[in-house]
Amino acid sequence: PPRCDDILYGFLKMLQPSEGPRINMDTVLLAGYARPRTGERVMELGCAHGGITLILAKRFHQAIFEGLDLQPSLIQLARENALRNGLNDRVGFTCGDLRNIRKLYNHQSFDALVVNPPYEDPGFGVSSRYAVNRSARQGETCTLEDVCLAARFLLKNGGRLYMVMRALRLADTLALLKKHRLEPRRLRMVHPLPGKNASVFLTEARRSGGAALTVEPPLFIDDGRGNFTPELMEFYGPEPPSNEGVSLGP
Repeated sequence: PPRCDDILYGFLKMLQPSEGPRINMDTVLLAGYARPRTGERVMELGCAHGGITLILAKRFHQAIFEGLDLQPSLIQLARENALRNGLNDRVGFTCGDLRNIRKLYNHQSFDALVVNPPYEDPGFGVSSRYAVNRSARQGETCTLEDVCLAARFLLKNGGRLYMVMRALRLADTLALLKKHRLEPRRLRMVHPLPGKNASVFLTEARRSGGAALTVEPPLFIDDGRGNFTPELMEFYGPEPPSNEGVSLGP
């Protein structure tokens, strides 16, 4: 059975599956990187049990949020989590396949998207014993290109896509985004600690946006002495992390 956990030091109380995707560092990073604006309609693709969507909804009070996931059990948990945290008036969750996005939503109906895609396309990586994890991690049900196609369809012109992805897939991720006219505008590499290679990256892309890319200062998880860095701890607070230069204009 699912258990109820305190998330971000009690910022949210969430039911999480005993077997399957759970709130992790990528959740915290992506929720801290995304910047919904007042009055916007925001979608999370592959929302699982609603972690990123609900963190954003609690931080950004003037936006409307929706989550989409293929797995009914996770969507049920997400809906229960929205009720548990008093966010169901601005948050909705839909069970559906992003590969069939044209049957689920209207063209250009969202201002911003957030997504933590499967790290591997089908056939790559070590397969998990749990189907819910294979869907989330190994891309058993969709590829990174499927995600880009859905994002291109859903976003308004100038709309923003926020993504976290493994650093080793940086080149093909940026190439796929550009292929589908989702222009990368911001990029931040995330390192386990100083002196170590990046493990993941965060990026913001714009639908039919300009081609200028800002490479932001790296984010270090650990300061090298066993402590979370002050920059990372901002991602755990009730307010979105400060990020100078986050606005790139309309």
